Amino acid sequence: MKFSQNGLYIESYTKCTNCGVLIYDKIDQAVKGPDNASYCSSWCIDWKKDRDARRSKVKVTS
Repeated sequence: MKFSQNGLYIESYTKCTNCGVLIYDKIDQAVKGPDNASYCSSWCIDWKKDRDARRSKVKVTS
């Protein structure tokens, strides 16, 4: 599949673990998170941590 600006073909697809953005231009600069997954930016890592914290809170019902 021809996808990049330099006219090369993509051999593998690497997507951000959080938002799903395709990381193809500079794969070696993808940000590795604490779970060793690839992220497109440190913002996505922080957002995932915050989401996990919100989900782990126990809801109190009366």
